[in-house]
Amino acid sequence: MQRTFLVVAAAACAGAALTAQTKEAVDKATAAAFDNRMFAGPPGAKAYACFARRYDANHLAQHPKQKVSAMKLLVSAEDAPEDKTTNYSFRLGVTYRHRPGNFDSSGYCNHAIESGHEVRFECGVDCEGGGITVALSKDNKSATARLGRILGRIMVWNRDKPDDDAREALFAGADDKIFRVDRANSSECAELVTDRQELAALRHK
Repeated sequence: MQRTFLVVAAAACAGAALTAQTKEAVDKATAAAFDNRMFAGPPGAKAYACFARRYDANHLAQHPKQKVSAMKLLVSAEDAPEDKTTNYSFRLGVTYRHRPGNFDSSGYCNHAIESGHEVRFECGVDCEGGGITVALSKDNKSATARLGRILGRIMVWNRDKPDDDAREALFAGADDKIFRVDRANSSECAELVTDRQELAALRHK
């Protein structure tokens, strides 16, 4: 059963703070530049960036402990005129290497932060659900999703199970800490969206 995870998380943990809030945002110029790179231009009222990768046999042979065989990442930006700011969120889709099923997660992201020479989003799942950080390659053609900076895991939900049985953790193991995912057409991430209006907007990007 598909579910809109942002809604589920909000209902379960109303008012919960984003667990990823660990650093201060960068200056406005740097944040705007990162937005332009992430969304291939200024986000405007609503923008999406889709990244996907199915890890081939050669990659998996070199990373024998990697549990994930495929990953999709959708990063969204939406204007919040009442707050005079932009809100960021993410949706993550995961397929495992040695087990069936499709797993999803979602949450909210902080405005861009900088660590060393890298600018990135830190994104968290409500209810102490862990999270990921998202950075871009220098050519903007791929993103790096890092697990484990927030609680060492991210909670995911099996789409095909009832809510009570669907929740489990994807831990940042030896070969599951850092994932490179390649920029893709927004339609590649359509399966991560369940709201009809948002799905229509995504498909028109």
